Amino acid sequence: MGTTPPDPHAWLEDVSGERALDWVRAHNAVSEGSLGGPAHEALRARLQGILDAKERIPYVSKHGDHLYNFWRDAAHERGIWRRTTLDEYRKPAPQWETVLDLDALAKTENENWVWAGAACLQPRGTRCLVSLSRGGGDADVVREFDLETRAFVAGGFALPESKGSVAWIDRDTLFVATDFGPGSMTASGYPRIVKEWKRGTPLQEAKLVFEAAPDDLSASARRDLTPGFERDMVTRQIGFYSSEVFLREGGKLVRIDKPMDANAYAVRDQLMIELRSDWQVGGRTWPQGSLLAIDFAAFLRGQRNFEALFTPTSTSSLDGVAVTRNALLLTVLDKVKNRLVELRRDSGEWQRREVDTPGIGTLGVAALDEIESDDYFLSVTDFLTPTTMYLGQVGSDGRERLKAMPAWFDAKPYTVSQFEAKSKDGTLVPYFVVQPRGARLDGKNPTVLYGYGGFEVSLKPAYSGMIGAGWLERGGVYVLANIRGGGEFGPRWHQAALKEQRQKAFDDFLAVAKDLIKRKVTSPRHLGIMGGSNGGLLVGAALTQRPDLFNAVVCQVPLLDMRRYHKLLAGASWMGEYGDPDDPKQWEFIGKYSPYHNAFKDKHYPKVLFTTSTRDDRVHPGHARKMAALMETQGHAVLYWENMEGGHAGAANNTQQARMWALTYSFLYAQLK
Repeated sequence: MGTTPPDPHAWLEDVSGERALDWVRAHNAVSEGSLGGPAHEALRARLQGILDAKERIPYVSKHGDHLYNFWRDAAHERGIWRRTTLDEYRKPAPQWETVLDLDALAKTENENWVWAGAACLQPRGTRCLVSLSRGGGDADVVREFDLETRAFVAGGFALPESKGSVAWIDRDTLFVATDFGPGSMTASGYPRIVKEWKRGTPLQEAKLVFEAAPDDLSASARRDLTPGFERDMVTRQIGFYSSEVFLREGGKLVRIDKPMDANAYAVRDQLMIELRSDWQVGGRTWPQGSLLAIDFAAFLRGQRNFEALFTPTSTSSLDGVAVTRNALLLTVLDKVKNRLVELRRDSGEWQRREVDTPGIGTLGVAALDEIESDDYFLSVTDFLTPTTMYLGQVGSDGRERLKAMPAWFDAKPYTVSQFEAKSKDGTLVPYFVVQPRGARLDGKNPTVLYGYGGFEVSLKPAYSGMIGAGWLERGGVYVLANIRGGGEFGPRWHQAALKEQRQKAFDDFLAVAKDLIKRKVTSPRHLGIMGGSNGGLLVGAALTQRPDLFNAVVCQVPLLDMRRYHKLLAGASWMGEYGDPDDPKQWEFIGKYSPYHNAFKDKHYPKVLFTTSTRDDRVHPGHARKMAALMETQGHAVLYWENMEGGHAGAANNTQQARMWALTYSFLYAQLK
């Protein structure tokens, strides 16, 4: 590979070094000063009002007889964990009981706690494992909590800060994957060792269950606590898209015979396998993107007579699977719109039913209680329709309307269209356009093009008060691109842009930009692009490859230095997506698009706003810091804003979110109007 020239901006990788933080503070002051003013402040207040509003849908999960919700508003900046009953939840203004007040806890303990979730002992246990993060990072501490006393358990299970996983085996036993000391973490920064930990014993004495290789991504384990179907499953996550799954029986691990890149999990007496590649087994070839099922015990005996519960088409993919007591609910994505299929097992046969759902848009499905109930929550949304939540029941198309998000902006003046752009290799790439009705196609509409294109993540229509109030109401056009690398058309759409094919995702994005210009929706003077994380890499590549197409770039919590991405925080876990830059052959294709290595002094670039977070322990803030510093030294116009807490979401509470989005939309409006 040859010697790598020294990086003059490497000092900015020192996340909490005083010199680096001084640089951050100075740039934050410039950005806030540049984008501030009465209009910005009014927008920030408007966005915070939306984020803090009590009229939002309180999303819940059921445990025992209660529905639990985590809630932030103006009075609860860090948030409260609270509960109510289903009958009470049906009311317009339910009575809630506070279970844990994070603001009070943070004040008492003088810690910057951010909620990271809770795992309660199923099916009706009174103990939970509460995860708390300092400042919003991925690493968290875990503490045992008693739902009856609504207090942490004195002398109970407690884990120090680490990335990892923890799961109940029974009331007195846990599976723990955490930082057990030197050599216990993978190159990606995740635990590679799983242990069984008994109550009342030191963590160091926990019994070894499984040990993954140092270069694997991670290891984890969980017990299926469905009564009558209790099973211990251990996962060796080799790479982002490759894994081994084991059934633990009598202290021995039995490997589940599945393709390395397939997902496998148990649902009662059935084994489910989701395929990322074609699979020849049992005298048949099952196509990639299929969901297969087989009797678990028969599978262990060597049978391979699978049934296909879902088979993709050229326009459809499996978007999600929800499990109720007696059914599977498959969310299918067809031409980037959702539909719902219900599967029930009757006398040893699978019965299929298309569920009649309201409207055409994006559906979210979550079981009310997969062990005890056949009820489920169904959320329905699109760009212009506030999200509405229903309570549905397996076997019926009837449903009860429970909650609806208020309209944060007037949707009447806008219309949604779906188009296709022809990419460089002839592939048709769908995209959505949200614009004012009767908008003049004169190339003068301020337009934001948003994309992601990675990790098999599908971008679907969804209602957003931030987009409505921050952009549409100011006369902007919003565009969502469904480029390759995403999951909109299943594994094939994702794999088409993996590793050496990465440029295809960028080509797709640029094709959408050119199509918008060709249709005169907008023009380079009025077109901006925005993306975060992998989408930050996307807009960084678009910026450096075709700067002539845009006049504004918002690059959020991005990957940009692709020479060193695998050495920074969780970066090594993404080599299955991007490749290994230490391999000269792979660096050859990575180096061609790495934004940090393709920004040059003699090129003219549109103005860029970089946003990131000091506390992001997934994508290193050094990416955004170094790119901003490099472009500044080259004489280009950049703004940089770093939230000094907030994790990979970029903000840890509503106040920070409102500030971040107000800065973002103020920048875009100033550049594109």
